[in-house]
Amino acid sequence: MAGPGTLLLVDDDPDIRRVATLSLERIGGWRVVAVGSGAEAVARAADLQPTGILLDVMMPGLDGPTTLTRLRENPRTRALPVIFMTARIQPSEVARYHAMGVRGVLSKPFDPLALPGEVSALLDAAAL
Repeated sequence: MAGPGTLLLVDDDPDIRRVATLSLERIGGWRVVAVGSGAEAVARAADLQPTGILLDVMMPGLDGPTTLTRLRENPRTRALPVIFMTARIQPSEVARYHAMGVRGVLSKPFDPLALPGEVSALLDAAAL
């Protein structure tokens, strides 16, 4: 039986990448490709064509919103669903992120046991 698909996980914190990858792969059955920067995400996304992208908002270099803009500029990555992961979850921030066209916003720190279900729910809702 095939898993739910491939996720591109983008976060500059190696501990978050490690915990999220374990959670998503072992609990959720996802295949996870984890990268540490927005530049790496932009470089990998077109060839990878992931089911979804989990994108940290605050990163050095290309932050999440800038990375999202770069992904939307490329016809091969324009339609890929993006979920922001951030500690900044004030309603005004979340509304701004949604206005950018993300499929959802997940708060950090996240619950590793709940993360796979939250990601699946957001991606399933995006498919409707």
